[in-house]
Amino acid sequence: MSFVAGPVTVRTPASSANLGPGFDALGLALSLHDEITAQVLDTPGLDIEVSGEGAQDVPRTGDHLVVTAMTAVFDLLGLRPPGLRLACVNAIPHGRGLGSSAAAIVGGIVLARALLDDGQDRLDDRTAYQLAADLEGHPDNVAAAMFGGLTIAWVDGASAEVQRLDTGVQVTVFVPPDAVSTQKARGLLPETVPHRDAAVNAGRAALLVAALTTAPQQLIWATEDRIHQGYRSEAMPESYKLLRQLRVEGIPTIISGAGPTVLSFARGVADRAPEGWTVHELEVDARGAQTV
Repeated sequence: MSFVAGPVTVRTPASSANLGPGFDALGLALSLHDEITAQVLDTPGLDIEVSGEGAQDVPRTGDHLVVTAMTAVFDLLGLRPPGLRLACVNAIPHGRGLGSSAAAIVGGIVLARALLDDGQDRLDDRTAYQLAADLEGHPDNVAAAMFGGLTIAWVDGASAEVQRLDTGVQVTVFVPPDAVSTQKARGLLPETVPHRDAAVNAGRAALLVAALTTAPQQLIWATEDRIHQGYRSEAMPESYKLLRQLRVEGIPTIISGAGPTVLSFARGVADRAPEGWTVHELEVDARGAQTV
């Protein structure tokens, strides 16, 4: 087992999880990408360059999430490079509910695998996905980032499972200027929810899979949620206000992931963005993380 001679580049998509009622299960890969390039060095050391989103905040050490994921692969396969040069060009906003950490983890795993001559043979997609889910702590975002399209992710014991589906929906995402930590948003959720709310979400999640694949006319009903978005509203009042406004207009809209980004399954709605917010009109990324 040896390393390839030249640099390798991987593009990894943003992802939106939950999609309303599909809490901790559904994910959608989006056409907004981080791009990372790595090269093995003969001399010891770690050289990291970061530009774009989060460039002022992320570490330039082994604690960088891409490096952490790469190291996990090298340790799993029993071979670490002497040194490493890494360049990250980030387009996915950090702390906005668009899967930036999942993109970093999946990107690092795919990149480390690609740096090995026989990496694909030694680390198949199934094992790579399990490793990504273990590092992230939950599988919904990493499933979409790795496999692309619409993903349904679940855990069976310690095993992360996934079903991938194709969808042709288009989305508009409204990204607020300020982040909300996933930990803070998750901390607002109650330990239990009413049985009737859980029942509604179960039905809507099932309908959502149909709406995203074969019945888009059902999206406004399929995106109704009762078990997480409302509870998190105090952490992102402007996001929740925009969510309610768009849904009153009949536009299928959800909070992306843990927020505060708002995602609409529609085009031509960019003018609803509050002042200071960034708007992206996106497609679904059908391929997931790829070497370039």
